[in-house]
Amino acid sequence: MKSIEIEIDASRNRIVELTAELTRFCAGLGDGLVNVFVPHATAGLALMETGSGSERDLLDALERLLPRDRRYRHAHGSPGHGADHLLPALVSPSLTLPVLDGLVVLGTWQSVVLVDLNVDNPRRRVRFSFVAASGD
Repeated sequence: MKSIEIEIDASRNRIVELTAELTRFCAGLGDGLVNVFVPHATAGLALMETGSGSERDLLDALERLLPRDRRYRHAHGSPGHGADHLLPALVSPSLTLPVLDGLVVLGTWQSVVLVDLNVDNPRRRVRFSFVAASGD
């Protein structure tokens, strides 16, 4: 298995595009599976179309589902921080994708993104792990 960890600054954008970094990581690795994992209790990963307004639509939907107020039992940090801890139950902290001949297999409009609503900690780590296909 080949694995690396990258650092992401989510202070400017709550949704951060990861597809280019993932593509570079998988280049030349052959056939297999790549897992993308965010080891944080308040962030997740999504496979979605980007650049068409979908990012804002996702953020709006998450704000409706997880309002930023003081209703949460998990109440330290900024107002509504308890909602950040519920995010990974709705937006998974991991994705596994096929890789063929060193290319991540994605649909025409699919991109891999980090989703991070936590304003208290914008520094994130994301791990890419490639497992090669076994010989036939």
